[in-house]
Order: sequence, then structure tokens, then C-alpha cells
Amino acid sequence: MANTPDGARAQARDIMASSYGWGDDQFSCLNSLWTKESNWRVEASNGGSGATGIPQALPGDKMATVAADWQTSARTQIVWGLGYIKGSYGTPCAAWSHSQSLNWY
Repeated sequence: MANTPDGARAQARDIMASSYGWGDDQFSCLNSLWTKESNWRVEASNGGSGATGIPQALPGDKMATVAADWQTSARTQIVWGLGYIKGSYGTPCAAWSHSQSLNWY
């Protein structure tokens, strides 16, 4: 799939369902979270913090634990970001709730 925001959303929906069993309710939260963070852009970068990519990983090279193409691959960024969310918050809705409260996740 293309590295466009719409392509990334479609990939995320598929990966969420197949890897975590998360459905539309969790996708809605993820969509809100990552729209806020990066507008689903692979090349997104926060000049202040240095966070990068769709999930705004800090530092961005953390995503290399998934694959070497972390700077250019929506799939790699999504896989890393979903793993981060699962490990840190449990679900995208819990991550979104945290983000709404503290303005970061």
C-alpha cells in the first residue's frame, strides 16, 4: 500500500485487526491520536522534540527495531507504533485518553 495518509490508515486498520484483534472502536481512537500527532504522514517531524513519523516516535530510530526502512515505510512505523501503544497503554483508546489529558502519549 502507498505511503499516503489514506494508505497508512488502511494498513493500520488491517494490522490492528490481524495482530491485536482490535476493531473499529479502537481504530477510531487510533485515527484521532495519529491525526493529531502526524496527520498520518510518514515524514512528519516535530522540530521541538525530535519525534518522527506517523506515531511520533522519540527518538525516531526506535522504529528500526521493526525494520531498517523506518524513515520511509508507513507499515514499519505503524507496526512499531501499535506495539508501543499495546505495551504502554494496552489499547489505542487508552493512549488517546492519555493524549487528551496530558497532550502527549
